[in-house]
Amino acid sequence: MTQTENYYDVIIVGGGASGLFCASLVGQCGLRVLVIEHTSKAGKKILMSGGGRCNFTNLQVEADNYICANPHFCKSALNGYTQWDFIALVDSYAIKWHERDHGQLFCDNSAREILDMLLSECGKAGVTIETRCEVTQITAGEGYTIETGKGTLASDKLVIATGGLSIPTMHTTPFGYQIAEQFGMRVKSTRAGLVPFMFSDWFREMSEKLSGIAIEVTISTGKHAFTENILFTHRGLSGPAVLQLSNYWEPGETVSIDLIPGDDLEQLFLEEKQTNPKSNLRQLLIQKLPKKLVDLLAQRYWNDETAQSITEIPNRRLTEIAHELHHWELKPASTEGYRTAEVTLGGVDTDDLSSKTMESKTQNGLYFIGEVVDVTGHLGGYNFQWAWSSAHAAAKDLC
Repeated sequence: MTQTENYYDVIIVGGGASGLFCASLVGQCGLRVLVIEHTSKAGKKILMSGGGRCNFTNLQVEADNYICANPHFCKSALNGYTQWDFIALVDSYAIKWHERDHGQLFCDNSAREILDMLLSECGKAGVTIETRCEVTQITAGEGYTIETGKGTLASDKLVIATGGLSIPTMHTTPFGYQIAEQFGMRVKSTRAGLVPFMFSDWFREMSEKLSGIAIEVTISTGKHAFTENILFTHRGLSGPAVLQLSNYWEPGETVSIDLIPGDDLEQLFLEEKQTNPKSNLRQLLIQKLPKKLVDLLAQRYWNDETAQSITEIPNRRLTEIAHELHHWELKPASTEGYRTAEVTLGGVDTDDLSSKTMESKTQNGLYFIGEVVDVTGHLGGYNFQWAWSSAHAAAKDLC
């Protein structure tokens, strides 16, 4: 590269959702922009998201949908570029989408449409995207000098959009956190988020037997509860409700599951005793839960009681069984970790970033956007919306 070829107004490290979107916006301002991506293709994680359909945003986006040491930090960016703004962009490309439960928006066809849209926006803005380009060193002077496996680059401004540590098969690295620390910024401890639970006790065998069965429950720990499906797996529990709760669960904590939310089982049992005395609990429960689950619960907790006529079971015992079904206590051994996590909790400390611009408070011209920041959304398109909103906040300042 010649001296003029290797200079850019803005270099963005990371070719994922936030990096590509930020690049397209900055390029549209007439600035010379380069995106550096260390893997073979930009936007790989977009392609695998949402089961290949990309849950690109949500109809109901609030700061309460995000986890951050500073719960107010994300408000400015989310208000500056809303879900409606991104939906308008998607619509301008005639990408068909549909709404699922809880306001989640997915492509009708393929996540590739979202990636192609971002790449098209970058192309129209004259953005250069360099893949298989490993950054080895970054130094700051009047601007930034970036040493890479493909030569030395220079820029006035630098944006770090390197993501987190989730899904190591995508070649994720802690590079973004290291750059933050290099320039005197703090990094909140990281851990896997939106991730299944694993068990090492008796429940492991039970979950293996129930593998593939999904039911809607309310699952909770501490102050947090989610009512959605859980999925029994060979290793433990997954499904939307479990993934949501994993963001709040701490190792060693017990989780409580209401297997039949919305029903008052004690009242139901006592009414059944009056109106249908020849029935048994098993018959009643398999109207509410999968037969295999009822049989395994009975085997572990109730012996032959559920096969008895309901009139033979004392009211006190019916109350106890109802409580057990509404408060099934389980203790995960761990989560499945970064291997299957959808996001990374923690990251660059928001106290060291401007909430309006995403610029570092300790280093002029250095910006952090997307998952590398200590802002983690709930399941349901919120993390993509944070990518779009944080990218827009930085781009607005860069322009």
